[in-house]
Amino acid sequence: MSLFPLPSLLIEPVVRGALAEDLGRAGDLTAALIPEDARLDCVLAVRRDGRVAGLDCARIAFQALDPDARFETALPDGADAAKGEVIARVAGLARAVLSAERTALNLAGRLSGVATLTRAYVRAVEGTGARITDTRKTTPGLRALEKYAVRCGGGINHRFGLDDAILIKDNHVAACGGVAEALTRARAAAGHLTPIEVEVDTLEQLEQALPFAPQVIMLDNFSLEDLRAAVALVAGRVTLEASGGVSLETVRAIADTGVDVISVGALTHSAPVLDIGLDAV
Repeated sequence: MSLFPLPSLLIEPVVRGALAEDLGRAGDLTAALIPEDARLDCVLAVRRDGRVAGLDCARIAFQALDPDARFETALPDGADAAKGEVIARVAGLARAVLSAERTALNLAGRLSGVATLTRAYVRAVEGTGARITDTRKTTPGLRALEKYAVRCGGGINHRFGLDDAILIKDNHVAACGGVAEALTRARAAAGHLTPIEVEVDTLEQLEQALPFAPQVIMLDNFSLEDLRAAVALVAGRVTLEASGGVSLETVRAIADTGVDVISVGALTHSAPVLDIGLDAV
């Protein structure tokens, strides 16, 4: 899978906001103790095995405070790093490097954690044909970055926001009076490039949805038996997404039922941070 980096235009507001939060009203009082012209060379190294993501965030953080800082990656985003391995090097004014350190590590560690957990899910379903996707359960303000990290881990992205697609959830179905009525309204409202997905809770609802040929049907909290029955019923006519009750312990069995996509909110809402340290050399 080709991995295209995020444009700096999308990353910079997040990084600058985080730096401003950290610098507060008076700037870095501790870094001010260091001579203004002092320089520092450092490496960024992982403290445990993981998948790298977010190095552009680190670069932008350091160069926001020292535009002449030199930042070199030793491993690209999407690469696996072993415990203790150097993933990047930074050299610049010591005040700037130390003031940007926490912001750089917070963002790179967060995104590498998402990529690492995604990699674990992707590996768990290898050979089944199922693909792992994220959800909108992202950290406010970090969605584009966290979804990029999912791609670094080998996953794919679900919709980015409410304006990407029509996704009819159970509460929409209830508000419309049923699956058929909700899909009828969706078909009337959708533009020719607007995909439609509907969530169903039962095989009966699945049968109601099929005549409308939505692009995707989400099977919410289906048992393994019902997932297999749904796959047999649909017979490839519609993309089937399994959702709910997904963990590293259950994902392989879900994938083995033959569903096309498995959505995992934990990729972004429960990923542990990958510990990355900054060490002077």
